[in-house]
Amino acid sequence: MATVCSVASLHQEANPSRLKVGSVKTLAESSNLTSIPSHYAFTTSASGDQAVHSDHDDSIPVIDFSLLSSSNPDQRRKVVSDLAKACQDWGFFMVINHGVPERQRKAMGDMLTGFFDLTEEEKREFEGKHVLDGIRWGTSFNASVDKVFFWRDYLKVRVHPKFYCPSKPEGFSEVLAEYAGAVRKLARGLLKGISESLGLEPGYIDEAMNMDSSLQILTANLYPPCPQPELAMGMPPHSDHGLLTILMQNGIGGLQVHHGGKWVKIDPIPNAFLVNTGDHLEIMSNGKYKSVLHRAVVNNKDTRISIVLSNGPSPDTVVTPAEQLVDGESNRAKYIGMKYKDFLELQQSSVLDGKSVLERVKI
Repeated sequence: MATVCSVASLHQEANPSRLKVGSVKTLAESSNLTSIPSHYAFTTSASGDQAVHSDHDDSIPVIDFSLLSSSNPDQRRKVVSDLAKACQDWGFFMVINHGVPERQRKAMGDMLTGFFDLTEEEKREFEGKHVLDGIRWGTSFNASVDKVFFWRDYLKVRVHPKFYCPSKPEGFSEVLAEYAGAVRKLARGLLKGISESLGLEPGYIDEAMNMDSSLQILTANLYPPCPQPELAMGMPPHSDHGLLTILMQNGIGGLQVHHGGKWVKIDPIPNAFLVNTGDHLEIMSNGKYKSVLHRAVVNNKDTRISIVLSNGPSPDTVVTPAEQLVDGESNRAKYIGMKYKDFLELQQSSVLDGKSVLERVKI
């Protein structure tokens, strides 16, 4: 029987005495801002911190999603093999021919730009009180516990299995529901191919993770221009909860992935999605496919908006390694089982620190 870990034994309370912090957007738009406040100064002692562009011989993989439904068995076998290599070597890949219309992607981007352009008073209506609230607008990562604030405002919305949406701007709900549904379909299709790539039945992950009740969360990130981008950080190195994270952005780069011992700049491909494997795919695959550290840097000229949909198991699913991927002494289970919602609460309530929450459920 799998060991199950309770969040209560690991959870740390946020500090309620911290002062409320205004949005970075308001700060960045201050006419007299020439340097960043000291509580935004992010320092690192890590070596090899400078990011590079990927080599032509080792560039981020590109997956043609349409081939997963190909009637040609050789084409389908090839794309499943490509998925296996992408998940094992990078943990990140671009997806083309994904079936999500460009009009839906543009409408989603326009709606989120409209949300971030609301007044601070209007956005504060959606602040939320708890890390698992249906709608939550804020700044940094978790301002109640962050030791250094990140140059980022965000909107987090739970869109499945129960659908939430801010009441502003007008029309947000319809656009978000359509877009989230299209991306959820894409995620389930990718997971079938990934399941097969692990030597499991195509529908194994979908069934074992109760994807009919999948917890899907929209996170929209706003990174305004920063007068001292070399001192600030949009988001620090971290991995993502869930199975697959599916991202699009407004054409402004800033995402960097830790690959091959160095930070690699990821340049967006027009009309493509960027997908990365999450902590719970690492757990389910017993470490064969690992979640990967990534970070967001800022610049002094352009506002970057990234639109992220995390696709996880159902909230009450206890995620453990697949039994078929665990055998005897040579390949024991490497992770303790934990309900997905408990893992999520623990991560969202803590200081964001690499893969620290995943490390707590390792055996």
